[in-house]
Amino acid sequence: MLILRPEQPTPLVSQIVEGLRGLIGAQKLKADTKLPSIRAFAAAHGVSVFTVVEAYDRLVAQGLLVSRANAGFFVKRRSEESAVGTASVPRADPRFDARWYLQQIFENRNLPLKPGCGWLPHDWLFEDGMRRSLRHLASEGSDIGGYGLPFGHMALRMATAEALSEQQIVVEAAQVLLTQGSSQALDLVARRLLKPGDRVLVDDPGYPNLMFMLRFLGVEIVGVPRTPTGYDMPALEALLAVHHPKAFFTQPRLQSPTCSMASLPQLVQLLQLAQAHDFTLVENDIYAEMDASMRPSLASLGQLRRVVYVGSYSKTISPNIRVGYVVAQPELLDELAQLKMISGLTSSDITERLAFGTVTDGRWRKHLKALRERLAQAHGSVARRLSGLGFELFHEPAAGMYLWARHPDITDSAELSRRAATQGIMLGPGQLFLVNPHPTGWLRFNVAFSEDERLWRFLERSIEERPAD
Repeated sequence: MLILRPEQPTPLVSQIVEGLRGLIGAQKLKADTKLPSIRAFAAAHGVSVFTVVEAYDRLVAQGLLVSRANAGFFVKRRSEESAVGTASVPRADPRFDARWYLQQIFENRNLPLKPGCGWLPHDWLFEDGMRRSLRHLASEGSDIGGYGLPFGHMALRMATAEALSEQQIVVEAAQVLLTQGSSQALDLVARRLLKPGDRVLVDDPGYPNLMFMLRFLGVEIVGVPRTPTGYDMPALEALLAVHHPKAFFTQPRLQSPTCSMASLPQLVQLLQLAQAHDFTLVENDIYAEMDASMRPSLASLGQLRRVVYVGSYSKTISPNIRVGYVVAQPELLDELAQLKMISGLTSSDITERLAFGTVTDGRWRKHLKALRERLAQAHGSVARRLSGLGFELFHEPAAGMYLWARHPDITDSAELSRRAATQGIMLGPGQLFLVNPHPTGWLRFNVAFSEDERLWRFLERSIEERPAD
């Protein structure tokens, strides 16, 4: 009943999952039907047992199969409502599960096409520099046992402070705390500044993982609308008057998902508002190295007065190098270091040494220059293709990783993303990035992953096949 086509770009795991989902939805596989064993299915279809294991596991997670001890896998018995065809496809919003989808992005990162992901292709990264740093680390005879330091590897802290000084952020190495990526930095800052019931501002659309983390802390989040030129300042002032937030977590530069950039007057006004309304600005500047322009930041203008600055090396070295940092006033930094020790002891000295060797490599600056040029070229190419298909572009920055776009004939990007996954394509549905998720046509495109013709054929077909109203 199920035919697999290895020659197609869709991964075999996805073919199995979608094939069985279709058979279950069409009632060709009824409730309590036993499926072939993993080895029997693998032998019958000429695939590996690992492929079948992953496919069956996904179907169990989706509530379509159930595993019974010493018996095998069976079609799960469900209510009448879920058994009549709608079970074959996940329902659209408002029950779109953003946390589940975000998990799938990482668990299925080996899908052939990843225009919705949040990292760079491996061949865009500084692989030669990482290899040289690894070889040096292995040959220098340093101790690779034990723990790192609470504040992180001192040489990298010093290099970070020096790099920040070039951006007019004047700090000492003692004001730099290394973390396990920028996500840990944001988590530490949130846990130090906020308590359950507090209100906090975030960009809308914005960073979904930050929103999940803040909600987990029991914080009420309020979205500040982004515009192509940064912030909707009248809306921000109105929100401040009503909500009296403790902090504003924001990305002024190359913001995800819109890639918009706040202007200098807006940054100055933000600092004034933070002073007037007594809240802290948490500046997430993880895309700074992708910006060819020397732009001011909240941290450079305020010199850490009411500003906590977060950065990362993971975006430009490698996502696997989980090295971020937070820069703040000394008293606050000491408290963040204590929280870091409580939750995870120290960060990895090995990865911090690896990052240090990479960013002090003589070819690092040349790599960053080439990366910025490559991203600018990809921005132009992808923007033209999207416009040619009738997409509206929110902003065209010619820098950073993303384009935020929507098509008038695509009203639910979550549904489009589900269909794309069956074709081996990972999209970035707009609902994932909204403070209050709802059906939307907006999509985030990672330009570094968006030049494959298979993506454009899928989008063109999806637009052409849209049913007439």
